[in-house]
Amino acid sequence: MTKPGNGDAQKVSDGQLFELLRYSHIFASVIREILEIKLLNEVTPNSLTLSQFHLLKLISLNGKHQVGQVADFLGVSPPAATKNIDKLEGLGLVYRRQSKGDRRATLLSSSAKGRRLVEKYETLKAERLTPVINAFSTDELDQLARWLERFSLALLHAEESGEGLCFRCSAYFEEQCPVTHLHEGCPYQKVRGSHVTTTGEKEA
Repeated sequence: MTKPGNGDAQKVSDGQLFELLRYSHIFASVIREILEIKLLNEVTPNSLTLSQFHLLKLISLNGKHQVGQVADFLGVSPPAATKNIDKLEGLGLVYRRQSKGDRRATLLSSSAKGRRLVEKYETLKAERLTPVINAFSTDELDQLARWLERFSLALLHAEESGEGLCFRCSAYFEEQCPVTHLHEGCPYQKVRGSHVTTTGEKEA
């Protein structure tokens, strides 16, 4: 785990800053377009937004959630969260049921269909990345990961307010993540239940 440091004091040239900004934006847009939007469109015939898919992924990983928690997780208004939930439920990817412990609370869980969609997405992503990764040595990949971590942490330390839960890793989390300490916690590590299929869940 790499900690951001000040390094040797030096003046960054305009050319270096330009190149850094150029390839940072290219990298971010390529990840979003090729490894997120394009893959999502391939694995589902229904048009899910990235926010809706990330919500499905969170629910699939962490078991059962109260509907009221979703707005807090996503940082959106309750009506906006309900709209996303309605879309996922209408597609048979999640389902609602009343909490046995608190009848005032409604629990939200992923269906078998929803979990299969997440698994299909992750499998396809791994297949697409494998030939790209194989073009680099293990040392190069380790070094790239360390530099990405160091640069990301330096930016976060400089600008983050630390408010709210952290969703930056898109569920590729580690137990001792240095980023989550800059926020109010990691929702992906807050497991609330198992993935055992409950009575009445639709497997389709």
